[in-house]
Amino acid sequence: MSKSFNLFLQGQSSFSSAQLSRLKAKLKKNLSSKISLTANDYFLINSEKALDADKLKEVLHAEETLKDCSFYIGARLGTISPWSSKAGDILKNIGFDQLRIEKFVGFNLVGFEIDDFQLEAIFDPMTQSIFQKPPLEFFDSSLSSKDQRVIDFCNKGIDALKTANSELGLALSNDEIEYLDIFYSNEKRDPTESELMMFAQANSEHCRHKIFNADWSLDSNKVESSLFDLIKKTSKGDKPHLISAYKDNAAVISGEVSNLLEQNSKDVYKFESQLMNSLIKVETHNHPTAISPFPGAATGSGGEIRDEGATGSGAKPKTGLVGFNVSNLNLDDGDMPKQKAPFPDRIASPKQIMIEGPIGAAAFNNEFGRPCTLGYFRVLQTKTNKEKSAYGYHKPIMLAGGIGQIKDAYSLKGGIDHNHLVIVLGGPSMLIGLGGGAASSVSSGESEEELDFASVQRGNAEMERRCQEVINTCISKKENIIKFIHDVGAGGLSNAIPELAKDTGWGVDIDLGKVPVADKNMTPMEIWCNESQERYVLAIHPDDQKIFEDICSRERCPYAIVGKTIEDQFVRVTSPDSSFMPVNVPLDMLFGDLPKTKINVSSENPKNFYDFEAKDSLEKNILKVLRHPTVGSKQFLITIGDRTVGGLIARDQMVGKYQVPTSNYSMVNNSFTEYHGEAISMGEKPSIAISNPSASMRMALAESIFNLMSAPIKSLDRVVLSANWMAACGSNKDDLALREGVEALSKICCELDISIPVGKDSLSMRSKWVEEGQNFEVKSPLTGVISAMAPVVDTRLAITTELESCSNDLYHIKLTDKQRMGGSILAIIEDQLSLETPDVENAKQIRELFNLIQNEILNKKITALHDISDGGMLAALCELSFTNKVGLDIFLSTSDEQIHSELFNEELGLIIQYKGEVDELSNKLTEIGCSIEKCGVTSTAYELQIFDRKMKNIFSSSCVELEKAWQETSTKIRMERDNPVCVESETNTIEKFEDLSLIYKSDFKYALDLPEIKKGIRPKVAILREQGVNGHIEMAAAFTLAGFDAIDLHMQDLIDGSMNLDSFHGFAACGGFSYGDVLGAGGGWASNIKFSENLQEMFSSFFEDQTKFVLGVCNGCQMLSHLKNLIPGANHWPRFVHNESEQFEARLSQVKVGDSDSILLRDMRDWMMPVAVAHGEGRAVFEEDCINQLYASKQVAINFSDSSGNCSNDYPINPNGSIDGATGFTAADGRVTIMMPHPERVFRMAQLSWHPKSNDNYSPWMQMFINAYKFTQDV
Repeated sequence: MSKSFNLFLQGQSSFSSAQLSRLKAKLKKNLSSKISLTANDYFLINSEKALDADKLKEVLHAEETLKDCSFYIGARLGTISPWSSKAGDILKNIGFDQLRIEKFVGFNLVGFEIDDFQLEAIFDPMTQSIFQKPPLEFFDSSLSSKDQRVIDFCNKGIDALKTANSELGLALSNDEIEYLDIFYSNEKRDPTESELMMFAQANSEHCRHKIFNADWSLDSNKVESSLFDLIKKTSKGDKPHLISAYKDNAAVISGEVSNLLEQNSKDVYKFESQLMNSLIKVETHNHPTAISPFPGAATGSGGEIRDEGATGSGAKPKTGLVGFNVSNLNLDDGDMPKQKAPFPDRIASPKQIMIEGPIGAAAFNNEFGRPCTLGYFRVLQTKTNKEKSAYGYHKPIMLAGGIGQIKDAYSLKGGIDHNHLVIVLGGPSMLIGLGGGAASSVSSGESEEELDFASVQRGNAEMERRCQEVINTCISKKENIIKFIHDVGAGGLSNAIPELAKDTGWGVDIDLGKVPVADKNMTPMEIWCNESQERYVLAIHPDDQKIFEDICSRERCPYAIVGKTIEDQFVRVTSPDSSFMPVNVPLDMLFGDLPKTKINVSSENPKNFYDFEAKDSLEKNILKVLRHPTVGSKQFLITIGDRTVGGLIARDQMVGKYQVPTSNYSMVNNSFTEYHGEAISMGEKPSIAISNPSASMRMALAESIFNLMSAPIKSLDRVVLSANWMAACGSNKDDLALREGVEALSKICCELDISIPVGKDSLSMRSKWVEEGQNFEVKSPLTGVISAMAPVVDTRLAITTELESCSNDLYHIKLTDKQRMGGSILAIIEDQLSLETPDVENAKQIRELFNLIQNEILNKKITALHDISDGGMLAALCELSFTNKVGLDIFLSTSDEQIHSELFNEELGLIIQYKGEVDELSNKLTEIGCSIEKCGVTSTAYELQIFDRKMKNIFSSSCVELEKAWQETSTKIRMERDNPVCVESETNTIEKFEDLSLIYKSDFKYALDLPEIKKGIRPKVAILREQGVNGHIEMAAAFTLAGFDAIDLHMQDLIDGSMNLDSFHGFAACGGFSYGDVLGAGGGWASNIKFSENLQEMFSSFFEDQTKFVLGVCNGCQMLSHLKNLIPGANHWPRFVHNESEQFEARLSQVKVGDSDSILLRDMRDWMMPVAVAHGEGRAVFEEDCINQLYASKQVAINFSDSSGNCSNDYPINPNGSIDGATGFTAADGRVTIMMPHPERVFRMAQLSWHPKSNDNYSPWMQMFINAYKFTQDV
């Protein structure tokens, strides 16, 4: 037996002082004693070779002197953390082979005895383990059962299956157990636990959608169509734009020829016209998010991203969306909604979900490199009735979705032959996510706690990025070598590989010994069925094996050839030691015709509706509605997420020069040179479903359409939907509500000729528990979330919620004169649930209004638009006011008794700013059954006043105070999540909003008429990236359009010696998350250079060469700062640490170009303009007097500034907390420039979420790239 070497090192402090204070505050809620808390990182390194301790200490910034710790928290036994795999890659690349490393946090607490229940504030049992002493045996430990079970069916019969169903958490129905009884009786053998677990996942409600495929009867009469039939009905008929519907991971929609930027065979980025189609996918990850919010939401977004990438024969994600529904948050304020029912153990509280879940989703999107530009957030919980039941979201909804692009040639999955190689691409198998498909198919609280633990996954976005780069390379080749691809999700390999077999028409022969595992003790069932994330299953031709292996090697992406396709229609799986066959079943056993679910529902008596009664004053109700989390600002969900990565976003959530989150939709361009693209919006109205499920779905669809109106789309019949269905099925009322909702949506979509080619259901939205001997239940009302996508003719023609100076008048377009209050935010606050709800009266009217509004926008008569939805007309008008900081006088037209109903009803409608002839528009609206009336005027004073129909002032308030109320939920969540000092600073800017205003001040005049470019002289620039970098495409686009040949250069190319820096005129180190930012942002990337004599010499020579230039952006900036000892004149540069806000910051921020010698910023001194910011570790920290030394030597290139051009230390004007807002630096006589912001994402005007009215194609930031070109010709 070989000798093993262990090293246990102590690293730096694990938390900032503010974070430690928050942890102590959480612990003190459980403890009365005064406690002392400190925490440090600890590293366990295990190797079969002797370890170079000094080198490890240098890389890890660690020491061997160990403090005493009360306990340690680390990765759950049987798993490795994402940190471990990334740090292991760094150490491998600098010479440490056959090494394993894991990080732990060692806590030292004084003031109480250790008790696991008291540690819930700092310990997540779903993904972590607690160790009472240094975890030196971690790599030898396991949670695996170690035994491969064979179920004793031959002796015990069906009872053995029932016992296994309970013990393994299979969630099999009686019909399914009987089906298995027949199969194994005929086979005359015992089933294995691998086969049963595989069968359970493949046939779970999560995967099989049994309710949507069920046979229905209403009042004992058989109903013709299943729910799935009703959905598919919307896609029938003449729908040539539907390429793939309900037969792949995502729906594929026909697109148009676009100028696609891709690498050619020589890794040079080139624009090429390609027919590119669109794809859309939206799904949910509710159960994992309820159990463990951060990893649950993170892997929700990660899983959806994989669905997009694995569509057809390989695709690329473009932009994402995230949504949350939770019960009442219980924030500390008298007017905020409070919890109106007890709460069960084992699931996270709504507040915990909204603190941790959005960070998880954002973190995955950020690290993978997909912008997230759309979302929603709803809080709903009713009072508990006498049956101890209530409506709400104790089991939350975590919605993750997005749109992507795919080449027309690869839009459908192709056929393959037998003997094709079956490949698992991505990370190792771990004992996580076991039985997740079944676990998500049962109500929260019904499964065993340990099964809940096992069903939660953990994410590694940087690994998924590497997988996506492999896919990108394959699909960029003249012939795609990927013949089949499927993501690994619910059920793990046990679902993905049989799906490959079923879809291709072959069987599979799989060797589990070839599957990479993190825990050598895992059983065959655990290897086969675990849901470890960031994995894909592919099929390739054997002749393409070498090509594929070379691609994976360059991207450092793990893969394993685990088997092949076979002629027999069987799934055959051999155990790692080849002694046992844990799976040997025919495909038709797994995917056969199981007995169909039968659902019988009875009609319910019509409801009696009552009139709305205002219980409070108008002033109080205005504040209540604005404070409601569903209405209030969603900023706390937005600035944590990168919205500019990729460089194609044309509209995100933030609107106007003050960057206020009021956008109705998201929009993305198809290329870096054109303006056609896609728009996406959302709609959901579950509060209406409490009393009118059919109306809730019609209104959800209408909301999504009204939110799309601001973008000029091709036509309404080109809108496609993803419909996501959440319900608490199992009772007559809830089953009937689902049936009525699906029927209503199907009917109106058919009337509007709108298709629903994709969707998902989650129909176990019920939490049940026992408290003090009483049974409690909180269930979701029918919740249909509609995501609508449509092709945009020209993204430049879209309008927003930003009021312009062209007109002072605002108009209310109504589709009905009714003011039904049912389901409105005010009615929910007042617990008035038995009210008549809004509804769509006429589908034709929707189409005609949509076409009319679109024409008015294209004719530039409507200049701003906001739909009426949550919070009614009052909320819509307030948001228009907040967006451009203008006061409003609001005019009412109804009687005094109806004032609340007029302001707060949520009937369909629009608020528009109009500069055409209103009488002419009124006539057009009258023809389609709509009406228009003036509802307000803008005022110079930043105040909101409301006048009744007799022009009596009935309400007056400062807009600042109203905006503070609107921001209250965001502020309170952030006070518990972020650095409170920064949160308070941003709250203060509500009053000092002028300092936040974005401005443009530049002499930029775009011209690329340089003689060299006319002659076709194209200098070479390396687009340098490391694993985890995700901002290279937009960097390549900017340099290519500035006249360069931009060449993809991976660090592995330099390590292998296949390429050298000498051949380039310059290089750009790109943004992203190299190695997931472990060992400090950019630290791992820099270590590859610092610990390699060859690379160190190569980079040093390049930095010293007077003819070369270097640009480092974001992660590339951080990396280069670690190399300052190699760069001439960079010795005073700062290092970059976590932002002062302690949060990832994604903003459009104002900067001012300083007086520096940067060759890239030549002739740009004193230019002021917005720039994209997206980083978590951007705060520049200087040694001693270095900042002054840099100013003195003209090496401070860029500073964050206020609207007056003053360098700012104030958050959020300065989003990272650097001194003087210094965020860009230069050295080597100006040839090397580093900066944390992203100019490469905003070199076109269309990439900015706000810019002055302009017909210019390029923004002033293009001057940087032109300057780089000029430099190469001048030297």
